[in-house]
Amino acid sequence: MEKNRDIEKDDLEHVDDKADQRLDAKGPAGSDGDDPDHGFTLREQRQIVHRIDRRLVVILGLMYCVSLMDRTNLSAAAIAGMTVELNLLIENRYNIVSLIFFIPYIIFQPPSTVIIRKIGPRIHLSVICLFWGAVMIGMGFAQDYGQLAVMRTLLGVLEAGFFPGCVYLLSTWYTRYEVGKRYSVFYLLGCVASAFAGILAYGLMQMNGLANLSGWRWIFIMEGIITCLIAMIGYWLLVDFPDAGKSDWRFLGDRERAWVVDRVNRDRGDVATPPFNLRRFFSAGLDWKIWAYALIFFDTTTVSYALAYFLPIILRENMGFSIAEAQCLVAPPYAFAGIVMFAGAWCGDRFHVRGPVIVANVLLCLIGLPIMGFHPSANVRYFGVFLVTAGANSNIPAVMAYQANNIRGQWKRAFCSATLVSFGGIGGIAGSLVFRNQDIPHYRPGMYACIAASLLTVVLVGLLSVDFYFQNRKADRGEKELEGADEDAQPGFRYTF
Repeated sequence: MEKNRDIEKDDLEHVDDKADQRLDAKGPAGSDGDDPDHGFTLREQRQIVHRIDRRLVVILGLMYCVSLMDRTNLSAAAIAGMTVELNLLIENRYNIVSLIFFIPYIIFQPPSTVIIRKIGPRIHLSVICLFWGAVMIGMGFAQDYGQLAVMRTLLGVLEAGFFPGCVYLLSTWYTRYEVGKRYSVFYLLGCVASAFAGILAYGLMQMNGLANLSGWRWIFIMEGIITCLIAMIGYWLLVDFPDAGKSDWRFLGDRERAWVVDRVNRDRGDVATPPFNLRRFFSAGLDWKIWAYALIFFDTTTVSYALAYFLPIILRENMGFSIAEAQCLVAPPYAFAGIVMFAGAWCGDRFHVRGPVIVANVLLCLIGLPIMGFHPSANVRYFGVFLVTAGANSNIPAVMAYQANNIRGQWKRAFCSATLVSFGGIGGIAGSLVFRNQDIPHYRPGMYACIAASLLTVVLVGLLSVDFYFQNRKADRGEKELEGADEDAQPGFRYTF
């Protein structure tokens, strides 16, 4: 107890001291219950976790940076001339090309979390990243609407395995009150991509005419080349799951490996992965909370993807900015979103809360959407964009941390990650459709849809919080163990509000 108080005093956020107070000092089989620190000082423990952060969070974040940039750069290409050259202004072709990505993206996500366990994240994530980079290059040479649609479909197939794999991999390495900041840094790098993708696109547009290619084509080609280079870096630097064999842990020694596994086992007791069982994998779907998390993620991605695919267009059509201004003015709202995102993650990890952070972000959306949609001044509407962008994007890592804190068991965690991100893909389809050409310039039906999605999130978080309260009370009275059958339940596990 005295040691835990010292840790809290030193603000060492890499150790879940509250969980350690609840759990037995003796970890699962194979852990060193007499010396849970394995002889490491607090400084050495911090250094080990920082080393993991650099090899895992930063590399995954860089790969997600190009992933988000590649799937959302259609809007930049659209105002750079793609819609005219490929005749996308008729029959809602732009909307169709935007949403067609998400059909294979949703279908191929559940098996991807099984595949990543079989072949390992280093190979799986880097190879699909390399392939979708090649597809991006191919998009730069599309000659008509059909070819572009086929390329977007292939992009959806390849990217399907990336995001759920990252969510799953990160959740296995850290204790429950460490993942919030890690998810935020991971997604924050994606926000950096969104923030500067417009500026990058504007710079690449200046290559118009080089090699007889239009400027919008160079956006796809050059960003595809960047993706391939990042994939090669990922192949050399990514790490495997914490329960992998010694050969996959070359950046940590034996004693360091044992400490990492032991601390996660003391926190939630699910480092080891049981053999894959189809019934056990899909039985996770019987838990209604899995679908509540997924619906919250759907609501969040509906708004965030709507902004990703249409913000430059809205800035141009609704607010009257020039093409150059519309490309560059995307950056400040996403930069602001990064600040809000990390602040919320720090509060969530520091005070061991998740739901209030999500609701606070939703309130930013509910304030910003009416301003963005209905205020007569374009400058004030642009201020609303800041609030909506910050609220929607900050909730992406917040929701990931919410579900990761309240799930136990490797295959249930894998199922939940796949389900969560699949519903995020459905949100992408909705986000691709909410702002229609016929609603220019005010896009009021789209604004109403985003407001409704935000309100639904508040309702779902409220229902989950009530259920968590009563379930935790039952566990405190010794009436049940949470998140697991009797043989693999974790004593002391409690849901995080």
